[in-house]
Amino acid sequence: MLQPLMNVLKTKRIILASGSPRRKQILTNIGLKFEIESSSFEENLDKSLFPEPPQYAVENAFQKTMEVARRLSSDPNPPDLLIGADTIVTMDGVIYEKPRDEEDAFNMLSRFSGRQHTVYTGLVLATPESNPGPNGDKFRVSKFYESTDVIMAQMTPELIRQYIATGEPMDKAGGYGIQGLGGTLVAGIKGDYFNVMGFPLHRFAKELVQIYESKK
Repeated sequence: MLQPLMNVLKTKRIILASGSPRRKQILTNIGLKFEIESSSFEENLDKSLFPEPPQYAVENAFQKTMEVARRLSSDPNPPDLLIGADTIVTMDGVIYEKPRDEEDAFNMLSRFSGRQHTVYTGLVLATPESNPGPNGDKFRVSKFYESTDVIMAQMTPELIRQYIATGEPMDKAGGYGIQGLGGTLVAGIKGDYFNVMGFPLHRFAKELVQIYESKK
């Protein structure tokens, strides 16, 4: 889907406002040229203020992106595109992010055992605004999210402890990595596999094409 745009994108300064190695891997694999500028935004938003979980993920992504955008606003070579993302897991109305510690990871995975949960990734794409608005907005911002349902296998407490001991769960929303050993715990998914990794690749490509088509 991005093939017609790749020659244009190669001339742009693209910033990934995330230090996630999974997002870096996904974008590198499609041949996108980009820089990484991790956001310093503290993800401490009040979850109770958001009617639905994906709105919380989108707002986190927006705040992370805008923090980087403000930091680079005076750069002699400002970015042509900023990409921000935030991934959460939800089940029974509860939002699960990265586990705080091993016990938190154990509790998460125990709840998921034999059940279905949903992974949401909020994504934000920001491009320079040629005609800043009345508020001085310098970026045109596109916000959206993608969801994927994940069915986990039945897991014994011993198996969960052994998985946590590998260290893999600790930096991942929901306490597991589908692209690693955690993939052996996943019985099935409905939706975008890459979304579970933390970056909805197809939706990203679709939205990016629309942005650049509208600029013509």
